[in-house]
Amino acid sequence: MKRVKNLSLLTMLAALMVFMAACGGATSTDKTEGTAKKETPKTEETKELSGSLTISGSSAMQPLVAAAAEEFMATNPKVDIQVNAGGSGTGLSQVAEGSVQIGNSDVFAEEKEGIPADQIVDHKVAVVGMTAAVNPKVGIKDIKKADLIKVFTGKITNWKELGGADQKIVLVNRPDSSGTRAIFNKFALDGATPAEGITEDSSNTVKKIINETDGAIGYLAFSYFTDETVTPLAIDGVEPTAENVQSGKFPVWAYQHSYTKGEATDLAKTFLDYMMSDDIQNTLLQEQGYLPVTKMQVERDANGNQKNL
Repeated sequence: MKRVKNLSLLTMLAALMVFMAACGGATSTDKTEGTAKKETPKTEETKELSGSLTISGSSAMQPLVAAAAEEFMATNPKVDIQVNAGGSGTGLSQVAEGSVQIGNSDVFAEEKEGIPADQIVDHKVAVVGMTAAVNPKVGIKDIKKADLIKVFTGKITNWKELGGADQKIVLVNRPDSSGTRAIFNKFALDGATPAEGITEDSSNTVKKIINETDGAIGYLAFSYFTDETVTPLAIDGVEPTAENVQSGKFPVWAYQHSYTKGEATDLAKTFLDYMMSDDIQNTLLQEQGYLPVTKMQVERDANGNQKNL
């Protein structure tokens, strides 16, 4: 009888050991399955991007956005991005009507008449400084704001009146749809309406005309002052530098806006996220002559009101 009891106990212990081994195997299998499940999102995250994106608008933003698009396409070869200029008004109109995915603008949508600002979403991707630019033979590098207004409104017509060369002043303007023009008129000319002159759609063309025309003056974003073919002017003794814009000392600057119709989605969102990445904000953006939004010590609203941060 005692022997039977011992055998029963041994049988129970053996059964328990088999059960524990089975549980251990199940636990091992579960861990393996769990690891396999965690790898799935990683594969999805690294899925190759594809598709096309059309961007239009501000010519002041074009060098930056085009350079960023080139780098983006280099790492995403199945993506095609077309970056067109045409002015801020064009970018805002086209993104509002849905003919492009992103519309670039130097001005807030609220500042442009006829734009349904409540239907498009603003993404501030950079800050741009702007100033008056003259032909190097003009012979001046600094101008008082009051005199700058007189030059653009036709009250001063020869550079010798300002201590420069004896040359007739030739005005080079952007069209009414230009965001660069709107910013320059608002913050450099205090809202004065410029006199008639040469009108060009592209900042690249404006720069070329200033360089090739004696006595010429126009206005350009800092990003176009990459050589000595034109001379950027200080205003009231304040140099047109990134530091002076960031501190609020230099008055002519604006946000660079990338608008989408509704919230950004799909490829447009991915590209705008890329525009705000460290690679762009801390490297490419500054190489192209733009300023990071994060380094601004002042801010402005759509009405032009400026305050310290």
